[in-house]
Amino acid sequence: MSSLKQLQELVHEKFGIDEAALDPHASMREKGFDSLALVEFLFAIEDKFGISMSDEDSDIDTLAQLSAMVDKLVAAKAA
Repeated sequence: MSSLKQLQELVHEKFGIDEAALDPHASMREKGFDSLALVEFLFAIEDKFGISMSDEDSDIDTLAQLSAMVDKLVAAKAA
């Protein structure tokens, strides 16, 4: 199962951005996420999914890429 919907809900919860306005393939930085907001979001994702992301994961720029990474880490944790 893809984590995309949960990530969109988390963006809405944390930053008040309407889920319908979140294009999974659009740059989060172009949507106004600065570096601090992205780091805060990554911490929230780690807490929500019980995963640990590496510094390399902070280079991810779209929700679709982030969803793929979260799905991979969740699957690895479950294995």
